[in-house]
Amino acid sequence: MQAGDIAAHVPTVTLADPVIRAVRVMAVSRLPGLIVVDENSYPVTVLPGSQVLRLMVPDSYRGDPALARAVDESHADRFWLPAGSRAIADCLPHPVQRPVMVRRDATLLEIAALMARWRSPVIAVLDRDGSLYGAVTLERLITSLAVTAGEDPPGTP
Repeated sequence: MQAGDIAAHVPTVTLADPVIRAVRVMAVSRLPGLIVVDENSYPVTVLPGSQVLRLMVPDSYRGDPALARAVDESHADRFWLPAGSRAIADCLPHPVQRPVMVRRDATLLEIAALMARWRSPVIAVLDRDGSLYGAVTLERLITSLAVTAGEDPPGTP
């Protein structure tokens, strides 16, 4: 089985999109991360969900857990709204991390090795011309591995 066989077409975001769009795309599509593309649909970076969360949390709160603890509950529930209107590009660290990606003919082992190495629950799958073909999520990879394993060996609980 190859990446192209299990890749799903997923919504993407651009560097110019506001952070709130990234949050909504992830939530509505139930994705573990996002692929950020340029105007030609070429991947710029892949953001695991934890990095999307990082876009939302102001630096002052990330750096000082005591400050975050001091915020009352009603404000703590909306801490990210001011960052929501900022462009994704304005919230990313520089330089932007190269996207975690494979070609359509990558094997499941190649995908698993990259996911493990980069701790990314989503991998961009590229078409032959380098444009985005789709994505493999951790869930799709694990499901594919489980299906290809067949029956459990005798004596396995």
